[in-house]
Amino acid sequence: MSEFNNEIKNIIGKFESAKYNFFKWRFESTFANKLMLALGFACLTGLLAQVRFYLPFTPVPVTGQVFAVLLSGVILGKWYGGLSQGLYTGIGAAGLPWFTGMKGGIDILSGVTGGYIVGFIAAALVIGWFTDKYVISRSFAGLLILMVFGIGVIHLFGVIQLSAVLHVNAQIAIEKGSLPFIAVDVYKAMIAAAIAAAVTPRTAYGNEVDLR
Repeated sequence: MSEFNNEIKNIIGKFESAKYNFFKWRFESTFANKLMLALGFACLTGLLAQVRFYLPFTPVPVTGQVFAVLLSGVILGKWYGGLSQGLYTGIGAAGLPWFTGMKGGIDILSGVTGGYIVGFIAAALVIGWFTDKYVISRSFAGLLILMVFGIGVIHLFGVIQLSAVLHVNAQIAIEKGSLPFIAVDVYKAMIAAAIAAAVTPRTAYGNEVDLR
């Protein structure tokens, strides 16, 4: 039994070391490496954008891309998490068909879902800033709070543009573009926070503030 426990401890120790080494490498890495990581998360966002379904009372679909947005801030940090979503937005606007429904083009950004896509950039920046700055934010509870806040940022951008595009007041825009998605987005945040808490180190790997 003791040998089994020692083996489990050894596996856990290797995992903790591996994730610490990855984040330290990411922090100290070159711009080219960080850019490639950002592009990788942009591709992941585009892939998860195709996981979608529509509700009958709103033009805004439920998609899987929020997972990539939330995790990009944690894995890549503030600037490169935001950059990943900036690349997703910019390359998609240039015509690459990786927005929801295999669509691309600037007209998507000016349409009913464009505000949410722009909100992805802001959400990744906010989440990345806190997780890069404060070690304490990497607990499950801290990450869940950050991710729920990030979803709130996405909803804010989305509702503002939805209101403008549909020419409806704020109440109707919220009813169509936010309220139907709160429960499922919080559920997404819980899953993303659990994944992020498992893969992020609880010790400083760069110049973070460790309040312990």
